Amino acid sequence: MTFGVFGMGSEALGMDDELSRDHHWGVRIDALMPADVFNTKREEMLRVLDSHLPATFQGHEMGEGLVAGAGIAPDILPGFLARTIGIDHPPDTYEEWLSMPEEDVIHVINGEVWYDPVGEFTAIRRKLQNYYPEPVRLRRIAHWCRYFSGMGTYALKRAILRNNDLFAALAFGKALRWGIQLAFMIDKRYFPYDKWLLAFFKRLPSLFEKIGPIVDEAVRMTASWERKLYLLDKMSDILDSAMVKDGIIKPHPKFSGSESSGYRLLEHAYQEILKVLPQEIKTIIPQQEQIHMEKFVVGYVDGLDTESWHRLLNLTES
Repeated sequence: MTFGVFGMGSEALGMDDELSRDHHWGVRIDALMPADVFNTKREEMLRVLDSHLPATFQGHEMGEGLVAGAGIAPDILPGFLARTIGIDHPPDTYEEWLSMPEEDVIHVINGEVWYDPVGEFTAIRRKLQNYYPEPVRLRRIAHWCRYFSGMGTYALKRAILRNNDLFAALAFGKALRWGIQLAFMIDKRYFPYDKWLLAFFKRLPSLFEKIGPIVDEAVRMTASWERKLYLLDKMSDILDSAMVKDGIIKPHPKFSGSESSGYRLLEHAYQEILKVLPQEIKTIIPQQEQIHMEKFVVGYVDGLDTESWHRLLNLTES
């Protein structure tokens, strides 16, 4: 048996506030138990707990989230892992590491574990907290370099040249996100879901100090597309220098971009990294989307009645 507070939710990250408490929030304990106990005793445990737990604790209601159970959420470790990182065991191969959505790794290593006498969950958390194997980190960095440069700054440059504001807005937003996520990878920190990105970004040991002011200016509505592109290009230089310093890529001459394609600097790093990767992972595309959790959410939502779903959405008839 394992007890603590971890998994989904702002409260497991210490990020909850009044706004985040309007759905799927409340006092809870997460409990992982052997499958045989879960399968044979779960319903009885929930009944007993429901009759003994108080309705509130220190002014807060008992919470019931995506897993059934108000105040305590019983689960099994393989099930928790599968819906979070997509595999029911700790990653053993490079391919398994690359199949995990990075922002969902945080839901395994976050929060607190108070009781884990066998130590299985604690060992998994420690393995993930030690970060990616280096070939996996490099494969992810290469992929994000390609996207930031080829589908971000290059795309924004073309959008500006064609006076296409919609394309520019889409390209800028994606490029900024990819650039910040690259900073996490270079600093060997997992990046979280977007709504927590700024708070975690500020904790980066090296690159926030260098990139933070660029991001702060770039997101201002008063910055023109040309200025935003200039700032992204400055971010490219900083990320490139950080990769050289880290030994990810070799020192190289200074490059210039072009009037039609812009400054595709990080695609230089993309190719250089690809050439030194193990052959078996060169063509594996890292998972970017929260597909495993979303598969679970589909079943969860499908099992709710419409009134309960509207209540979670805070939708009321007007």
